Amino acid sequence: MASTFDFIIVGSGPAGSAVAAGLARTPKSPKVLLLEAGAKYEDRNLRVDGQRWITFQNKDMNWGYSTAAQEHCNNRQIDYSRGRCLGGSSAINFGVYSVGARDDYEEWARIVGDDEFRWEHIQARFKSLETFHGEVPAGVDKKYASPKASDHGSSGPLHVGFAAEWERDLPPLLDVFEQAGFPLNPDHNSGNPIGMSVLINSAHKGLRSTAADLLTPPPDNLTIITGAPVQRVILEGKKAVGVESNGKKYFASKEVILSAGSLDGPRILMHSGIGPAEQLEKYNIPVVHSVPAIGQGLRDHCFCPLVYTRTDSSTDRRAFFGDQKAMDDALEQWKREGSGPWSKFACELGIGWFKLDKLTASKEFQELPADEQKYLLQETVPHYEILTHFPVHWFIPNFPQDALNYSCLLVFFYNAQSKGEVTLQSSDPNVPLRFDPKFLSHPFDHRAAIESLRDAFRVIKNDAYTKDNVGELAVPKSDSDEDLLEYWRQNISSSWHMTGTIKMGKPGDADAAVDNNFRLIGIEGLRVADMSVAPVLPSCHIQAVAYVTGATCAEKLVKEYDLGRV
Repeated sequence: MASTFDFIIVGSGPAGSAVAAGLARTPKSPKVLLLEAGAKYEDRNLRVDGQRWITFQNKDMNWGYSTAAQEHCNNRQIDYSRGRCLGGSSAINFGVYSVGARDDYEEWARIVGDDEFRWEHIQARFKSLETFHGEVPAGVDKKYASPKASDHGSSGPLHVGFAAEWERDLPPLLDVFEQAGFPLNPDHNSGNPIGMSVLINSAHKGLRSTAADLLTPPPDNLTIITGAPVQRVILEGKKAVGVESNGKKYFASKEVILSAGSLDGPRILMHSGIGPAEQLEKYNIPVVHSVPAIGQGLRDHCFCPLVYTRTDSSTDRRAFFGDQKAMDDALEQWKREGSGPWSKFACELGIGWFKLDKLTASKEFQELPADEQKYLLQETVPHYEILTHFPVHWFIPNFPQDALNYSCLLVFFYNAQSKGEVTLQSSDPNVPLRFDPKFLSHPFDHRAAIESLRDAFRVIKNDAYTKDNVGELAVPKSDSDEDLLEYWRQNISSSWHMTGTIKMGKPGDADAAVDNNFRLIGIEGLRVADMSVAPVLPSCHIQAVAYVTGATCAEKLVKEYDLGRV
């Protein structure tokens, strides 16, 4: 096999797969190499829609990362899972397909000075990526879900949409939200997510979509090598000419594109001599190009659960999750038809994004920089999220079987101002970096966490909700500031939306490592295309943004190298 290609892409997650597919499927058919550290895992049974919540427990498919002890979260180490297989984290994630707010992309375009990141262009790329299935089950009122065809694609490789069958307590719970004063939003992927919606999943007919779908079938000019973790970029002076994987060298005549993510992209760069000089020197790594911003600026979303046991008459969960034979029989049905309980339970969720007037009126908000305040006040930018029907029994050790009839709401706060870092801790390129997101280290995050949880009480204290409660499984002691913040400290989880460690910006910006064309500033022939470059923390679950980031980079490369459009 020839070891020289036109383009080399490192990492097969949503961004890397979008770059690889976007380059390989052009009329000029450049030779493209995609390197993935993990294995292929082509078993269809790894894509059971209702089991998407536990795929990440497959240790062979997960890097198994954790954060450093979090100083502001009772010194807890928090799960920081990342996918290690073809498809990257899309193969182990929870299947939420949300594109965020149109104002996220307007802000991205403003920060980097490039209209290609504005919503009109981003939405066009989203539409090219997806085949949207907007049908809802028979008898379900259109007020819950009525997306416009003009906001969605119909011929892309990713099959996304609503589950074919919903748990029976989902529409009544949406009604509770409406009664509690939360507006319904018929489509959270229109560019305006504000309101309570029904989740658009990265799944169809019980089968999950992953980034591997962008590569199927692979064109002849695309070489995919799995089991190939990359340790470093090969440099000639300040030009990238290839990469090294387990002692084997692969060369690129045109470009190397890193799509290894916010946690591993900085590791590869640092071990190539590109990064904060002080860190590199500490571990005896020769400094080729000092970039203090690399590894800085880590941002993420966080959530905590609210869990109540419910009456037997209000949910069917115990009859399914509490009966091994029922689950086994359902799996056989899924294998035959892609239907049944494994395409129903925890497959359709309620999801909503909301504004918080009490947050924007707070002292903590007023103390933010003017540009950040202006962004957070934009029409479509939410301040927190609620997600319903989360199968929390898989996440609490020794969950009581008699409590399987339960209701779980996850509450997320958005626009975290805490900025963490990923830093070297070894001269060995196979040792992970130290991951410190510094959760809850910023006063604004305290206020956002408190007010989001307090606002969610409008639902859980509503008579239409409480009438079906039997007991409390996980709730704060009270709705005082102190008890709400302590509940976050003790129960906070990462949303695995790591962003911003190789940030995009304008040349000269102190915190910018790549330019608006994804080029690593100061190094020729090297680009970074994944969520590490995002200069905003998008208002969503970020897999969709990762796809569109890769697609945007591919478009720029296709144009620059005159590869011809598909």
